[in-house]
Amino acid sequence: MDKKSGNEEDKAKELIARLNRLGVWPLPTSFILIIGVGYFFTFYDIADIGFAMPAIDQQFNLGQSLSLFIALSVGLIGYAIGSYLIGTVSDYYGRFRAMILTMALTALGSFGDALSFNVPELALFRFITGLGLGADLNLVSTYLSELSPPNIRGKITVYSFLLGILGQAVTPFVALALVPVYYDGWRYLFAIGGIIAVVALALRFELPESPRWLISRAGDLKKAEEIITRMENTVRDKVGELAKPSIVDVKIGEKKFPTSYVFKKPYVYRFALLVVMWFFWYIGNYGFLGDATTLLSASGISISSSIGYLAVGAVGYPVGAVVMALTADKFERKYLIFADTVVWLIGMLSFSTRIPSLIYVGSFLASLALGMYLQVAYTYTAENYPTRARTSGFALTDGLGHIGGAVGALFLPVLVSLYSFQFGFTFIGITGLIAGVLALLGPKASKIALEQVSS
Repeated sequence: MDKKSGNEEDKAKELIARLNRLGVWPLPTSFILIIGVGYFFTFYDIADIGFAMPAIDQQFNLGQSLSLFIALSVGLIGYAIGSYLIGTVSDYYGRFRAMILTMALTALGSFGDALSFNVPELALFRFITGLGLGADLNLVSTYLSELSPPNIRGKITVYSFLLGILGQAVTPFVALALVPVYYDGWRYLFAIGGIIAVVALALRFELPESPRWLISRAGDLKKAEEIITRMENTVRDKVGELAKPSIVDVKIGEKKFPTSYVFKKPYVYRFALLVVMWFFWYIGNYGFLGDATTLLSASGISISSSIGYLAVGAVGYPVGAVVMALTADKFERKYLIFADTVVWLIGMLSFSTRIPSLIYVGSFLASLALGMYLQVAYTYTAENYPTRARTSGFALTDGLGHIGGAVGALFLPVLVSLYSFQFGFTFIGITGLIAGVLALLGPKASKIALEQVSS
């Protein structure tokens, strides 16, 4: 190692140590809200397709054909492709540029959804929406993890997620006010999402680049130090003097293809474990979100009542996020993930009975489990990969895991048709629990410096 390289590496270690010592959120609080608005749209969009589909089914004369569910699964294919491609772009060119791109794609896709007049058009725009949406979930978790100090990393990511998950909680009520009432109500539902995405896009131009990415991938130590100095000044204004930096090992300016790191030890083992974990989780996640309204309606319950059951239960989303905000940094994350999946199983068992009172209970518990699981598991996934390949590693993991989402969206109706409503929803409850058991096999992450978790 020459003298210049040695000095740069020492400087990089110093900068990362300065980041890790910041015990509170080191940027304006408004930045969490800015990220949260984008997250709000993301979860609004995840939920709106399920509520729009019963009306689209009637207007496009789809009946119970697979075309209805293919329209859902195409979005998931876009999600997986976009997450990986844009995640790789993020590792090469930075988190900021990638987050602008994702929100632009989702806005375009949402307005296209609203203007679709047949299944091919809807599938195309669901694919475009999926490209941006999948990458955004990846990027936000990575971005916040890289900006947050170790002692509050879980809590900060959940704070932004809390605003986002309100999108999933609000969507059923917006759908209830539009879809059963207006012939084009489902179009209005998508258009509202597009407007939210445009607002989120404009706000994101205020955000800084991730200094960790600047150090590890770009090797731009000067710009990284400028951002870190501003962050330190923000923290000093809040708490006074800062603790002495504790030096950790860090590699800088590595230019290899990001995905290549994922298939090296120890990441290849983590990658395999996390892919399977997400695969099993997404089977139930997307089966429930995409099909529950339609399957309730097909079983003889009216569209408005079907949406109503899920709308009331959706209160569980923000409640779950609040629970995680209070516990994400107090307990080891992998244990919290397991506990969340137990709640999910109980919710699915209750929902599967089709007893009105238990449908409400099951819908609430399912929403509670989703609100608890998602961001903690997103954060945990991001923590397991190095900065130089964090978004592409997360994206490949989450993208392959989403194959489970496509499986769930397509085959839950088949299971219900072949066996029973109870069998289908019990099945996706069990697949969720399997995800929690797998999480227990992963490394610990809470309150540990990001570089140590991912080393």
